[in-house]
Formats: sequence, C-alpha cells, structure tokens
Amino acid sequence: MLLTGGSSLPRKIPVQTVFERNTPAAALVDRALANSTLQPFWLDDLPVQARYPVLTKASSRYDLVVVGGGYTGLWSALVAKQRDPGIRVALIEGQTIGWAASGRNGGFVEASLTHGEENGRNRWPDEMDVLDRLGLENLDGIENTVHSLGLDCDFERTGSLAVALEPYQAAELASAAVKPGQVYLDQQAIRAEVDSPTYLAGVWSKDTTAMVHPAKLASELARAATELGVEIYENSKVLGLGRSRPGGPLTVRTERAAVQADRVVLATNGFPSLLKRYRYHTVPVYDYALMTEPLSDAQLAEIGWSNRQGISDMSNQFHYYRLSKDNRILWGGYDAVYHFGGHIRPEYEDRDATYRRIAGHFFTTFPQLEDVSFTHRWGGVIDTSTRFCAFFGSAYGGRVGYAAGFTGLGVAATRFAAEVILDRFAGKPTPRTEVEMVKSMPLPFPPEPLASAGIQATRWALDRADHSEGRRNILLKALDAVGLGFDS
Repeated sequence: MLLTGGSSLPRKIPVQTVFERNTPAAALVDRALANSTLQPFWLDDLPVQARYPVLTKASSRYDLVVVGGGYTGLWSALVAKQRDPGIRVALIEGQTIGWAASGRNGGFVEASLTHGEENGRNRWPDEMDVLDRLGLENLDGIENTVHSLGLDCDFERTGSLAVALEPYQAAELASAAVKPGQVYLDQQAIRAEVDSPTYLAGVWSKDTTAMVHPAKLASELARAATELGVEIYENSKVLGLGRSRPGGPLTVRTERAAVQADRVVLATNGFPSLLKRYRYHTVPVYDYALMTEPLSDAQLAEIGWSNRQGISDMSNQFHYYRLSKDNRILWGGYDAVYHFGGHIRPEYEDRDATYRRIAGHFFTTFPQLEDVSFTHRWGGVIDTSTRFCAFFGSAYGGRVGYAAGFTGLGVAATRFAAEVILDRFAGKPTPRTEVEMVKSMPLPFPPEPLASAGIQATRWALDRADHSEGRRNILLKALDAVGLGFDS
C-alpha cells in the first residue's frame, strides 16, 4: 500500500504492530496504574536489608578494594575471598548495596555472555562455541554458589521463552535451527505453555536461563562476602583514584577517608568511570518496569504459565516479563531512554508516558487479566556499550581492573566479569581471558551532541524496523558494518 503525502515520491505506510492493532481502552490503563507506587518492587520486598558503616578509617591498607556495591563488585569481593581467604578486601559503595541496576532489573540470569546468539555470531563467529560453553559454566557456577552458600534469592532455573508476535518473526523461528536444549513451539504449543492471543510461535530454551529475586541476590551476596571477611562500607562515595609514586600502593579517596590498595576493581556500571579515558565507552540508558499485584489461582489459570519461564518477544523494542515467587508479573522493557549528556537523575525514573505505554502492551498481551492492577512502577539505568555486551579493561599497570557495558545482561555476566578481572590480577592466562571478546574493546560513543543525535536516530530506525517487518534501513546496516549500535 502506498501513500503520497505532499510528495511526488510514494512512501510505504508503516505496518502496525500487534500492540497498535489491539490497543486497550485508556480507562483500563488509568485504573491499573492508579494506585501504583514509584518504587522498585524488589527493593520494597526485601524482608530485612542489612546496613553497613560509612568508611571513616583513613590510611587503611587492603590487598583489594572494590568500588561499587552492585553485582560486579559483590562477585569480585566474594570470589576474591573464596580464591584466597587470607587477603584483606574492602568494598566501598556510594549509596547502599544493590540500590541501582542490581536491585531493579528483571531477574533474568542468562547464560549468554554476548547479548544473544545473533549478536555474538556477528562479532565473534569463530568463538561462539567457546563463549556458549563459558556462559553455561558461569550459570552453573552461580547455581552452585546459591546452593552451597545458602543464598536466599528465589533462584529458579526455569529456562526462557522467545515469542514471535508478528508473522515474519514466526517464520524466522520456524526456519531457524533448534539447538540442543531448545524446543520449537508452534502457535498451538506456545499458547499451551502461556496463553496470549499475541503469540504466533516460540522457542523454549530450557537450560540457559534462571529466574532470581535481584535485590535478594545482591543482599545475600553481601552477606556471604562479609561472612568470609570482606569489609563493606556504604554511603561512602569514591571521589578519586591514584597513587603518590610509581610502583606504590593505589589510593582510593572517599568524602571522609582515603585507603590504600594493592589492587582495585572498578564496578561502577553506568555511572561515570574514575578513569576518564573510558568514559565514552558506555552511556546510561533508562529502562522501565511494572509489577502487578499477586495473581489469584484463577487468574493464573487463565494464562497457564505453569513452567514459570522468563519471556521476551522478538521485536527490536522488546518486552521482558516473568513471574515472582508470589505470582506477580514483572513487565518491563520496550522504551529505552537516553538523556542528553548522559545525565542520571532521580526525576528520570518517573516517566508517565512510558508507564502508560507498557501497561497498555501488558493488557494487549494478556486481555484475560483486565482486572489486574499494578502495585509498583520504576525505572533505572542500564550501562550500554556499542557492542551490546560487557567489555573488560585495566589500568595502572594491570593493578586496576574493570568491566562495564553489560547492556541489560548483567545478572549472570557480572560473575563472569569478576572472574576475568581476578584472573588477570593473578597474571596467568585462563580460557576466560584468552577469548577475543575479553581481549578486545568496543568502539566508544561519540561526544555530545553527536551521541544524543546518533542514539535518537538509531532508536527511530529500530522502531521503523519493527514497523517494516524487521527490515533494517541503511542507518542500521551502516552501524552494523562498523560495530556501532544502540540496543533497545
């Protein structure tokens, strides 16, 4: 179908997505959101949250100082003590343990280290078998740690469903090779698993994903680390990193004290790095989520979902959703919002247009649940890199290690990152340190105003692809060719 809107050249009318073809009433969205609280459900749901002291001990000396109390920092501190119980380790957090991305994410613990099979094969085609193996070993290691240390974090290895919502997506699934551990589901079979009228097909990856309560995981990792002797300090913002003389100890300076360290792990996620040379390697992108009230047995029976898989759809602007332990539905994704200059501000977490949009998409997906309300809404920052997955670096002659750029895939990959950093500190090559994914660095984002213009243009192009049966325009193809991009 063609349209000539004030031009002699015809333009294709964009194809409506399923969410535009089946839009719920505005009044339904109003009612469902009316009593929701602007607060991450996971943090609100912590039964008891331990508090740690402010760092005030000047001139203390540590073998290892970790900057950042999210997953990367917590795994780094914990694994370092597991490897060598005799070392002295401190973890310093500017606010509280797990308050940022580690306490706000969807809780998908995925084996993939490359943000999915396609992204990995496009970048490291000769290494994918190794990367898949390392990713599964990493997920197994997380599961073993949860059980061996008794981490109370609602861990469930349920696998995940990738669902097709449009005919072209269903055709892709039908023609794709099914890997070991995966099951292809046609429309009848996928709706027998989870009953949504939007589903046309799906693939169940049975062993590559687990579900977890993300804030409980952060809290429990901190507890386990302190039991091994890690000293944790909260509300102690790190202001600087340096050393007074070549070969001397590193100095980590906070607002109230400065400590010395033989080695330092920087685990600051999407927040500005203490190393200026790498500040353009990530940008902070806001992601948003909703949480429903607990579903009754009758409501749950309406949609099935007895196998409790995590679910995501196949669009560029995709949704992710899962069940909590008490059968709430977490519903997130679709919008990914970058603010000019890469600013991170609390007011960005309250975005009414996004909450209304994704609430509408929820009711399009599950019209059977039209009487369900949302209890929580929240946003948070994802650290995005141009290759959509983590990168690894060092400074100060290898005595500072860091990882960032997880692009929403950090619940499991942060443990892998911690192992890589600690392997490098040990000075001996391992299978983890020798893969090109670990040895290479992504291209940086350009400075402003180019960063904002490029990101907004790429978001527009991704949206157009979703409205053009997946066809990627010249901008996306060019970005693919040079290894730059922006993930939704």
